[in-house]
Amino acid sequence: MKNILVTGGLGFIGSHTVVELQNTGYHVIIVDDLSNSKIEVLERIKEITGIAPEFHQIDLRIKQDVKDLFANTTIDGIIHFAAFKAVGESVEKPLDYYENNIGSLVYLLQEMRDRNIDHFIFSSSCTVYGQADELPITENAPIKPAASPYGNTKQIGEEIIKESCEAYGMNAIALRYFNPIGAHDSIKIGELPLGVPQNLIPFVTQTAAGIREQLSVFGDDYDTQDGTAIRDYIHVVDLAKAHIVALQRLLHKENKSSFEFFNIGTGKGSSVLEVVKSFEKVSATKLNYKIVDRRPGDITAAYADTTLAEKELRWKTEKSLDEALLSAWQWQQENK
Repeated sequence: MKNILVTGGLGFIGSHTVVELQNTGYHVIIVDDLSNSKIEVLERIKEITGIAPEFHQIDLRIKQDVKDLFANTTIDGIIHFAAFKAVGESVEKPLDYYENNIGSLVYLLQEMRDRNIDHFIFSSSCTVYGQADELPITENAPIKPAASPYGNTKQIGEEIIKESCEAYGMNAIALRYFNPIGAHDSIKIGELPLGVPQNLIPFVTQTAAGIREQLSVFGDDYDTQDGTAIRDYIHVVDLAKAHIVALQRLLHKENKSSFEFFNIGTGKGSSVLEVVKSFEKVSATKLNYKIVDRRPGDITAAYADTTLAEKELRWKTEKSLDEALLSAWQWQQENK
């Protein structure tokens, strides 16, 4: 049984990936500092899978704690989620984002180098493309200057991993995913941000539940069909499964270069107002929303061309936008 370290493993995407890893037969070691997650998720994972993952509460910015973890744990591969992730907040707090997102990555890679550990999956983002010249976005699209410090940490992170792979003989895959939403079919885990949500869907569900008074739609003057920004919304379970096939690609030595990257999305763009209408349909709930000014760092449209992932990873999404939004609403109702 392979030992897989999952950083940020109690977070939204991390917890769903832990479930898929355990269901596939891996032994999972979770590291999380609980800065944007809750310890209760650990028990929820056990309820779903019947297995309690190994857990360490560690802040990956503390180098000695990272060294101690690796000194006392056998690790065969790493899936690295732990990072700050809010575009708007990163504009306000760039140094926090660089310290956390870059420093922790470097410390992990140093331990991999020093202990001859291979197999690294990086939680990257479509933000590396900025506002792409052509849609849908392929992996051949140029990397544009980042529109936010968050996006820049993903660009820099990929560069650090690529150069480390070339220098130290490691193998890694960056998954550039689009907008994960939804919750596990069990409705035991889902997106539960602490404080005011930074992403659209939890703000939608919290508004519908009466927790938030009103949903702000940031901008209706984009060059899109209805004037609102377009994104590619992928069900988090589909996204989690992409991490499993990417890890297996490395473990089975099927990768074609030491550093690979793949777009992980549905291949379909949906505007903010389309998401609102879809949610109102599946939830039978009318949303109170208001058009407000654009946010700094936001782009007009981004959705994936998933051809490469479908061919090389033999992976594609299975769940629809309606299914994802319904599961998000069910999750919200369970966690009022």
